[in-house]
Amino acid sequence: MPELPEVETTRRGIMPHVEGRVVTDVVLRRPDLRWPIPWAVVSELPGQRIESIERRGKYLLLHTSVGSALLHLGMSGVLRVLPADTPVARHDHVDLVLETRPGEIPQVLRFTDPRRFGCLLWQAPGEVHELLAKMDPEPLSEAFDGDVLWRVAQKRQSAVKLMLMDNAVVVGVGNIYANEALFAAGIDPRRAAAKISRARYQRLATEIRRILAWAIERGGTTLRDFISPDGMPGYFFRELMVYGRAGEACLQCGSTIQTAMLGQRATCWCPRCQR
Repeated sequence: MPELPEVETTRRGIMPHVEGRVVTDVVLRRPDLRWPIPWAVVSELPGQRIESIERRGKYLLLHTSVGSALLHLGMSGVLRVLPADTPVARHDHVDLVLETRPGEIPQVLRFTDPRRFGCLLWQAPGEVHELLAKMDPEPLSEAFDGDVLWRVAQKRQSAVKLMLMDNAVVVGVGNIYANEALFAAGIDPRRAAAKISRARYQRLATEIRRILAWAIERGGTTLRDFISPDGMPGYFFRELMVYGRAGEACLQCGSTIQTAMLGQRATCWCPRCQR
């Protein structure tokens, strides 16, 4: 599933081609993705200028003066800006047709989603969509630090990794990057959140910010489905220390990387480096 760095890579990739453009038409090739696509997407969006593109957690918001298109890439979704005459493939579900400026070829913002776990929804002006309403700080914002994690953890007996993946605690860290940040901070992902010191949470917050920022610079992580809007894979997979390396030697100490399921997600750690 595309996580925060992959979604941010997508935002940065489409922004120069989409921001400031008028959407002249919306072409829906099916009425739903994960959920039904609201009629407001078709009735309100055409004729509107995309004023800005925001990422909130793993969601993208295309803001206009009459509301915002809310997109999630799901498990396998891709957004690309393509020439309007690009042949339509089986899983190309939505086109936002963009205004054509003098000297340019017609283009569309195309949403492709083979597994249809993504979504295209609508947020009215002045409202916060219910999917975004309970989200807490962005991990790359000034509002996020170790104290935020430590305060929340005092009421948690669940594993620290599960806490990191709760959007009500911090937005969009995701499974891959939770594994990697916990390794970098030397924390066993299975440890009870309440039993970790304030100082270690400070280090964990620092590692979350560092790893996410570096993953964005590397274009995210491609393990199976993700490609960026320019068709390139994400290269952070070359930096992975524990995720996807179960049974292999730890690159730091040589111990065998362990794996287990936590919250129905694969969790990997080094039994010597993480305590």
